[in-house]
Amino acid sequence: MTDSTDRTPKYEEGSLSLVGAIALGTGVMIGAGIFALTGQMAEMTGRLFPLAFLSAALIVSFSAYSYVKMSRAYPSAGGIGMYLQKAYGPTLPTAFHALLMYFSMVIAQSFLARTFGSYTLELFDVENRSLLVPSLGVALLISAFLINLSANKLIQGVASVLGVIKIGGIIVFGVVGVLVADSLEMEVSSSAPDASLSGFLGATALGILAFKGFTTITNSGSEIKDPHRNLGRAIMISIALCVVIYALVGFAVASNLSLSEIIETKDYSLAAAARPALGEAAVWFTVILAMIATAGGIIASIFAVSRMLAMLTEMKLVPHRHFHMPGSIQKHTLVYTVVLGLILTAFFDLSRIAALGIIFYLIMDIAIHWGVLRHLRREIDASATVLVIAILLDAVVLAGFLWVKATTDPLVLIVASTTMAAILVAERLFLSRKEA
Repeated sequence: MTDSTDRTPKYEEGSLSLVGAIALGTGVMIGAGIFALTGQMAEMTGRLFPLAFLSAALIVSFSAYSYVKMSRAYPSAGGIGMYLQKAYGPTLPTAFHALLMYFSMVIAQSFLARTFGSYTLELFDVENRSLLVPSLGVALLISAFLINLSANKLIQGVASVLGVIKIGGIIVFGVVGVLVADSLEMEVSSSAPDASLSGFLGATALGILAFKGFTTITNSGSEIKDPHRNLGRAIMISIALCVVIYALVGFAVASNLSLSEIIETKDYSLAAAARPALGEAAVWFTVILAMIATAGGIIASIFAVSRMLAMLTEMKLVPHRHFHMPGSIQKHTLVYTVVLGLILTAFFDLSRIAALGIIFYLIMDIAIHWGVLRHLRREIDASATVLVIAILLDAVVLAGFLWVKATTDPLVLIVASTTMAAILVAERLFLSRKEA
């Protein structure tokens, strides 16, 4: 057997059902959105944070339009990488924006891993969380890596079971939380942050991060049964499920904690909200639920993002080294993805991980819509009006988020700009040498 044959990525056509695809999408979405972003959004926009989730859902609904149209026309294991190539060709813009998406998805894994650590420690009386949170996150990433080395049916089975448990559990949490609350009004102290337009836009941007998991579905295009029909359905169903769940849980948290308490416990606000409402038993229930949700999210994210990088490698848009590892390129990209996630989990906190992820994602998302508008609109029968609205909405929330970070944490913008510049230069050099 030749080396090239041995290393060719192997995709299992028809190995993922519609339910499995939905489980993979909601696995990433719910894990990130509910368990870690609620407090961060409240810190940005005050009492309006439940509305910021709904605002994010509206924007994502417009954004999903391009992905649904593209997925029906070009189902592929490369997902977004393939969509960008269809719009821009095998060029620098394709490689640059595809890598932005890749890094935003790896960032999502690290975000989930640290969320897992933050919630798990609520079961124990520990004071020094700074070392234990990343350590638990690293352990989860390694476990998810081992699961992803197995066959698609096992990955789908694990993700589906975890998805059903967490969706059911979160709905129970939301319903019970609203029922036991004295009022749906949230207590707001004089020291709580005031709502502002820039803060609301920044919180909306974070809310988009809670929904962006639907893009992981596109990276499984060649492995979903009847992809021309089921890819779009999986995307729409995943978003709809999350809209209902986020709204329910947002009101449950707001009615059981004051705004100051939500901000103070921003890394584990659902567990904090369960304590005054239902006592320690509810805290255990919520923490275990969070552990299940974040674990499922990481399994789903690693599954999708490693396939995207493998496709970019096949398209010769990114460099690749085997480092003497056996197996296919797909297995190698799985290793690279997990190693990068381990580094981010160990050295970045939740707020900064989330900020980097949303900046990279929104820039890539705008590029997708612009590419469809300029080059593919007639080919895939897309509406120019919807595409323009999607671009404008993304640009507005990105501007608001950048303004908030510029005034509160400019280091995030420095890291984001430096990283994007490094990706651009490295890709330019790689593509120039390939052409030569």
